[in-house]
Amino acid sequence: MSETNPGAERVHLPVASPPANHGHTTAAWVTVITVLVGSTLAAVAMVFAAVPLVWVGAVIVVLGLVAGRVLKMLGLGQPLEQPRRTAHSGD
Repeated sequence: MSETNPGAERVHLPVASPPANHGHTTAAWVTVITVLVGSTLAAVAMVFAAVPLVWVGAVIVVLGLVAGRVLKMLGLGQPLEQPRRTAHSGD
């Protein structure tokens, strides 16, 4: 069996593409915003040598990560990928 274009490159595509919302969810936004606020506060506090505010910023970062995980568990995050059914060839 001969190919019509022997120099052609074969492309293998996935069965289905993953969700295309790129994390635009409530859980993602809450996580990003709180982590940014906490890290900004910690950075500014470090510049002014305000050690207690550095720790407050670190706590805000940790709370943001926890809040994002909880929101994801509540269904406000990226949906989990559903198991795909594959077509089996009859042998």
